[in-house]
Amino acid sequence: MKKSQKILLGVGAGVLVIGVAAAIGGPLLYRALSAAPDDVPSLNADAKALEPGESAPATGDESAVGPIDAATLAGSWTVTDGSEAGYRVDEVLNGTDVTVTGRTPDVQGTLTVADDGLSLEAAEITVDVASITTDSAQRDGYFRSTALRTDEFPTATFALTEPVAFDAAPALGEVVKTEATGDLTIAGVTRSVTASVEVRGTSDGSGDPGTATSAEIAGAIPISFADFGVEAPSLGFVSVEDSGSVEFQLVATRD
Repeated sequence: MKKSQKILLGVGAGVLVIGVAAAIGGPLLYRALSAAPDDVPSLNADAKALEPGESAPATGDESAVGPIDAATLAGSWTVTDGSEAGYRVDEVLNGTDVTVTGRTPDVQGTLTVADDGLSLEAAEITVDVASITTDSAQRDGYFRSTALRTDEFPTATFALTEPVAFDAAPALGEVVKTEATGDLTIAGVTRSVTASVEVRGTSDGSGDPGTATSAEIAGAIPISFADFGVEAPSLGFVSVEDSGSVEFQLVATRD
């Protein structure tokens, strides 16, 4: 056999080996390089799953616990720094699920509590979806340009459509589980959704006893991408499930 033929055969064999290694190892490398997903938003320190209407005991020092005077909750509240929102979705990697989360701190919103302090009457939350990031710039680029078309629809919104009522005001630091129904708008499409929500009133000790100086809200909304005209991407050895969840963890203070 001529030397040139041996070289070509050697190169061909090398390419074949590299191709096989890429086909097998590519998904493994992709999975290995994927960052661990963010925790599911929760205010419950003991991680016990709560049912709607259930509550978890208050935690913290004595100045931050105790009964809340419901009347002090009435009025307008504004979403502030420390808030974040994003999504959670499973990518199928050769039959194995890899969970991906994207987050942004660019969240704005207002909440309105009824005069008796026992009902959330209105809520408007806006998320800058163009600023949501994951562990992959390539994924983020597809998410912005193709999936959500953020140049045309840079934000997603949630607007409460039914009041959220409580039988009594929780104690400071107590976590209460409830549900909130509203209109979710993504990529210019609006759908009615129900969010599972945990709520906690907290105090920094600067106000009168029984007064919450801030409120924390954490929750998730299950969604199907097709409902919002969003096509789940497929990247060859990686495909994305056609459903996921919108997640949020908010901090609000009184106006």
